[in-house]
Amino acid sequence: MTNAPDNLVRTVLTDPVHILAFGFGTGLSPVAPGTVGSLVGVLFAWLTIDLGLPLQLAVAVAISAAGIWICGESARRIGVHDHGGIVWDEIAGMYITLLAAPPTIGAWILGFVLFRVFDIAKPWPIRDLDHRLGGGLGIMLDDLAAALYALILLGLYGWLMT
Repeated sequence: MTNAPDNLVRTVLTDPVHILAFGFGTGLSPVAPGTVGSLVGVLFAWLTIDLGLPLQLAVAVAISAAGIWICGESARRIGVHDHGGIVWDEIAGMYITLLAAPPTIGAWILGFVLFRVFDIAKPWPIRDLDHRLGGGLGIMLDDLAAALYALILLGLYGWLMT
């Protein structure tokens, strides 16, 4: 399969696996697809905010576990490991990050920024996870680690602000 942009768009928009992996098309953004895809995670968090933490944790586990297969299968079909347009991992990471954020606009913006900074900068051991593990697990784990870093800082922020 060629990765020409027009062929990729057609491929993504006609295959349910790619539609999910590419964040319902957000991963096709020509600028910052990971950041745009993270907005889907914000939407998921907002849609589930009233479910309560136990159900939100179940959603987080479900989207993360499904993401291992979704991201791995999409990468396999495209023939590119962790293609920049595959953003399901960002969706899961953003969703998990916001579980620790108080339900305020300021806290959610801070959570968004922290997650994106850790996902882009990939401090140790995130970069190692990204490079050493193959398939969907490798694609997902670096973003879940970035979410963990953001969660820790959000927790410290919440603790300091109380």
